Amino acid sequence: MTVSPLPEPAWLTDAIEQFYLHGLVVIPKALPDSLCQQLREEAQQAQLKPAGIGRGQDLQLDPDIRRDQTLWLDGSSDAQQQYLALMSFIQQAANRRCFLGLTHHEAHFARYQRGDFYQKHLDAFTGRSSRVLTTVCYLNDVTSGGALQIYDDNDSPLLQVQPQASTLVLFESARFPHEVLPADSTRFSIAGWFRID
Repeated sequence: MTVSPLPEPAWLTDAIEQFYLHGLVVIPKALPDSLCQQLREEAQQAQLKPAGIGRGQDLQLDPDIRRDQTLWLDGSSDAQQQYLALMSFIQQAANRRCFLGLTHHEAHFARYQRGDFYQKHLDAFTGRSSRVLTTVCYLNDVTSGGALQIYDDNDSPLLQVQPQASTLVLFESARFPHEVLPADSTRFSIAGWFRID
């Protein structure tokens, strides 16, 4: 089944304004149900691999810190192209309203199975803060476990987001430490980053 091109989403202007004011916004029902379903099915069938921490030569597997499995999006399916087009709408709107100078977006599928977690961290790498805006889009509903816990500037709990299909979370990569709490059941999402390289 082919996904028709998405128009600019109705929630975009309000969401970017909230991001401008707070550096963080949660958007329920950000994806059409059909697109979310296609992405979820693709993630379920994909050959995901254990995710590492760090980048380049510093990349390493450390199951004491992170236990999810990932696969980078490459635009090879209609559903991925539609999702990346939605990210392009966000990039343009964020650049217009927030003057961020975002140049591109990268994203991967992420699967957390029962017991998987990702300890508290920042998405902006030390000494190389090219990641500016983090995106997390949930592809299935999870009733318990696997929540995204976001912390404030003082490292105090700020917000906990329980995964719900089509919910999109945007936040400043270098400002908000966050973690994925241990999953009680399999949880699929797309994690991404707008960059300024």
